[in-house]
Amino acid sequence: MTVTVIGAPAVGQMSRAATQRSEPVRSDHAWRPSAKALACLTLVGAGLLSGCGSTVVNPVTGRAERSVMSLQQEVEEGRKAHDEVLKTYTPVADPALQADVTALGNKLAAQSHRAELAWHFTVLDSPEVNAFALPGGYVYVTRGILAYMENEADLAGVMGHEIGHVTARHGAQRATRQQTAGIGVLAATVLGAVLESRGLGGAADMAGQVSQNVAAGYIASYSREQELQADELGAEYLARNRYDPRHMVDVIQVLKDQEQFAADQARAQGRQPNNGNSWLASHPSNEQRLQRIRDEAAALTADRPVDENRAAFLRAIDGMVFGDSPSQGLVRGQQFLHPSLDIALTAPAGWRLANESESLTVMSPGRDAALILQSVPAKFGTAHEEILRRWGAEQGRTDAKRINGLTATRFSGVRRNAQGQRSQAELTLITSAKGQVYALAYAAKDAATLQAQRAALTQTEESFRALTAQDRQLAKPWKISLRPFPPGGFAELAKASVLTESQLKLLNGHYSKSTPPAAQSLVKVVVAAP
Repeated sequence: MTVTVIGAPAVGQMSRAATQRSEPVRSDHAWRPSAKALACLTLVGAGLLSGCGSTVVNPVTGRAERSVMSLQQEVEEGRKAHDEVLKTYTPVADPALQADVTALGNKLAAQSHRAELAWHFTVLDSPEVNAFALPGGYVYVTRGILAYMENEADLAGVMGHEIGHVTARHGAQRATRQQTAGIGVLAATVLGAVLESRGLGGAADMAGQVSQNVAAGYIASYSREQELQADELGAEYLARNRYDPRHMVDVIQVLKDQEQFAADQARAQGRQPNNGNSWLASHPSNEQRLQRIRDEAAALTADRPVDENRAAFLRAIDGMVFGDSPSQGLVRGQQFLHPSLDIALTAPAGWRLANESESLTVMSPGRDAALILQSVPAKFGTAHEEILRRWGAEQGRTDAKRINGLTATRFSGVRRNAQGQRSQAELTLITSAKGQVYALAYAAKDAATLQAQRAALTQTEESFRALTAQDRQLAKPWKISLRPFPPGGFAELAKASVLTESQLKLLNGHYSKSTPPAAQSLVKVVVAAP
């Protein structure tokens, strides 16, 4: 969680982010641009290109197609969108890792259908297992997906897929389709890219932030045929660079294992497995993708040498942060800990913590009530009464109180939003030990649910505190470490790791395999940093 605007949902109007959130495997970060970033994108892109477009020859197929973007406009739109991406997401602060990924990307791109582009490759500091691309040659991979790769050839498969989206002009094709929705081309470009990580469940949420009149269907991700074409192009680019194209199959299997692990975890916790809103929901079925790529790889293999560079790849990610980053706040069990902001909060047993880029949501087991923590921008001031006035608090009760030694103000009553609409709202403002004001907003599907969950919501609110010595001990970052595979297998490794045996199998590509790694071969574990 970083800094955001204050805007709590009213009782009975729980936000879509809370009700439709996808469920990533390792983290609950909802990876998406802020409302501010989207508003900026809309202003930049709105009205930029109009009319019926022009005819452009697709570099991959050689066929002419109507497009709202010329090849040069693709590059320009990608550059603008890249600037906005970097305002929202932080690149990993590891020059050597960035250089390695860039070198691999450039090698693949040089053998692609658009080698003439000035390509740009960035590792983002996000725990999400994800990668995406923008038109014009901008490709992003997260440290989250790097952690689950086994070798350089696997990563080449991921990047080859994203390069394929660019070379086949999939972003420009999507922008052309979405022009009729009234979305600016730049906004549509970025929306479509980041929605790859959220599936259609996030589409309506993001669409609402840009324009209430935009239908979620217009902001869908790549089509299934586009995804399959990107897979095939990825396999082709692997083969052109003397990698075994069957590594594309390995990459798809990683995604398949992620889905299976998430489903198994949900069942173990008594929850229904997510069956439609995961970030792969808009992709083709993984079984379908696996078979298609097996066929493609078989046709391309033809005695090509295998060049995995496993040892070099593992050295590159040795010591990389895994999961939440201290700079973004850490979720450790039922605890939320943010060392740099010096704040902590504890969720009730069974409640879930969703740490997004601009907020923390503590959600009830039934997903029908939540406490939403946001930081209040400096422009609102520091006086609680002034903040409440600017927020739109009208009739109601305001009580001054102390929470773990911190100054707090509780409001319950009627709030008027920016559109002039009135609704019931409950909000507590707390000033941290560092002087930053935070808002804790109560949200529920209706008044009866709010009342039923009030004790748990209040318990969470009253746990807000400055970090204790115990909190700081728990807030150590988790990092990848390489270990020889021991005789006791993953069960033995789990004894010295913060991950479970199942999580370590998933991390090392053995979740669905019956045979273990070779004895003493290097495998990945995750440990708390000293």
